[in-house]
Amino acid sequence: MIKLVVGLGNPGKEYAGSRHNIGWMVLDKVAENSGTLFSREKFKGIITQVQSQEKNIILLKPLTFMNRSGESVAEAARFFKLKPEEILVISDDLDMPVGKLRIRKEGKHGGHRGLMSIEEKLGSDKFPRLKIGIGRPERKEMVANYVLQPFSQEQIALIKEAIEEATKVTEEIIEGQHIEVKTISPKV
Repeated sequence: MIKLVVGLGNPGKEYAGSRHNIGWMVLDKVAENSGTLFSREKFKGIITQVQSQEKNIILLKPLTFMNRSGESVAEAARFFKLKPEEILVISDDLDMPVGKLRIRKEGKHGGHRGLMSIEEKLGSDKFPRLKIGIGRPERKEMVANYVLQPFSQEQIALIKEAIEEATKVTEEIIEGQHIEVKTISPKV
């Protein structure tokens, strides 16, 4: 059973709505649907709790910036004595088309520095992950700027749908449903 859900992103108004912050966007929606807000700083992040089957599930948005997300996640995992498989991580994915979702029970970081940091600090890649496609820029050297930019007008409808679908999947997992390995393509 999942006990901690982590949404990856970067703190600061300049990053709000950026492609790299899609994990935060999903957690904000999960919190909103549960009638709660992220209001408490702990574990080098901001947290809130949601109820599920008489258990509290912690939602965590690391404030360490993407490349050091593992510091926040590992601190929370140690405090709650969690195994990696009890932690769901939501992140962006450059290698999937915009709006496509993929959920896995474990996996590799695929070059994503936030996931890389978490794997390093937990000492394992055996944590579930929900990845949301953000597409890839035309040239490889554009990646650093691309992930920190907002979605284009053409991508907005796909991202809104992806956030809704990712929120639904996350809520199902929080409610105790088994993690079903799957890929979901956008309908828009």
